[in-house]
Amino acid sequence: MGRKRRQKPFYEKVEITDIGSEGKSLARIDGLTVFTTHAIPGDIVDLQVVKKRRKYQEARVTRIHYHAEDKIKPVCSWFGICGGCSWQMLPYEKQLFYKQKQVTDQLSRIGKIELPDAEPIIGSEKIFFYRNKMEFTFSDKRWLSQEEMDSGAEIDEKNALGFHVSGLFDKVINIRKCWLQPDPSNAIRNFLFDYATANKLDFFSIREQKGFLRNVFIRTPDTGEVMVIMVFFSDDNEKRNRLLNALKNQFPEIDSLVYIINQKGNSTINDQEVHLFSGRDHIWEEMEGLQFKIGAKSFYQTNSGQAYTLYKVARTYAGLTGKEVVYDLYTGTGTIANFIAGQAAKVIGLESIPEAIEDARFNAEHNHIRNASFFAGDIKDILTPGFIQENGKPDVILTDPPRAGMHKNVVETILDAAPQKIVYISCNPATQARDISLLDEKYNVSRIQPVDMFPQTHHVENVVLLELKYDYF
Repeated sequence: MGRKRRQKPFYEKVEITDIGSEGKSLARIDGLTVFTTHAIPGDIVDLQVVKKRRKYQEARVTRIHYHAEDKIKPVCSWFGICGGCSWQMLPYEKQLFYKQKQVTDQLSRIGKIELPDAEPIIGSEKIFFYRNKMEFTFSDKRWLSQEEMDSGAEIDEKNALGFHVSGLFDKVINIRKCWLQPDPSNAIRNFLFDYATANKLDFFSIREQKGFLRNVFIRTPDTGEVMVIMVFFSDDNEKRNRLLNALKNQFPEIDSLVYIINQKGNSTINDQEVHLFSGRDHIWEEMEGLQFKIGAKSFYQTNSGQAYTLYKVARTYAGLTGKEVVYDLYTGTGTIANFIAGQAAKVIGLESIPEAIEDARFNAEHNHIRNASFFAGDIKDILTPGFIQENGKPDVILTDPPRAGMHKNVVETILDAAPQKIVYISCNPATQARDISLLDEKYNVSRIQPVDMFPQTHHVENVVLLELKYDYF
């Protein structure tokens, strides 16, 4: 006879008191921390525990008895179901408050080193329609509301083009209006859905790995240009050309229309061939008179306006005089490297994606920048004492790694190189704090500047200036 499962705790009329790491709200019950979502400090709620751990529990809100006074109504009808924009119920000034708190808490708690006070977070001028890149998923398994399932009615429309439901990899919400990307993003997505439905094109089955339409990426930089990247699972030339021609005719403002055939098990496109259908194979971003080529696989900060703010902070922290050798680690398409090249003697950019390095070199040449060099490969393998000896000892290192932070070998090489300054940009203050604690051997943190790149979410960028301790001059 099997053991009976213990019923998980249920808490009534609990006050949400704070917001912690990863944007989760929390309550403290008899000394135990209980995390939940879609509630804010001041809410009085009932909580059903769904996961128990020794030091904490995770729960879902089953009822809200009282709404916090400063809580606002989310603008998106899919709030709480879609995995994005989880902070829409927080006024923007409160979002900034908790992002600032997240940065200071994680740097001090994880880094465990002496820190200066962080400068006030720089908010985004646009809090909606600020993203310049979005990815949408075609799926033959539309998410159904509880009302639809309870109705017993036959569901005729099972396809969707939109976002995955939070926590469900195979269920996609059919989004008609997203508040994150400016026009013509919504119009393009809705046209594709309506065209595919009318022409009975197969939407992708995530579980069965079959279908015709898989993903669409839309890029809308501040220059006003538009790029559409259609991703197909199966290769049907006739259907593909008909759809792409229809899209091109409906939206003549599309400057770059490309497509990819992706038959892999995952939806990443960095290792896939890009085919040009019409227009150019790239679009342009601009910053301080510089032009940056953006291809289908190019990385560029998703909030163009705040990217400029972020790079100005990094440039200020670097304090360049025109004499310095600067290494830009995880350079992407060389945006920061080219942005600061005019104030440096020499800039070396390193990046793991070869196509990004090609764009970085093109951007340097296009902008008549002669003192920037770019190298492709895994940073931990490229950045060696031999490489530094060949290319010059860095006076300043700028580093903008992915969320996982820097590999320990990269940190060790930086410590051996001992540049005067390190400007560390991060989208994850937790791994940034870990790396800073490793650099504490030779460096003091002298400045901290959070920048909000992602309104309506808990995500935050943070810039830290580390300066070599006097003992190591």
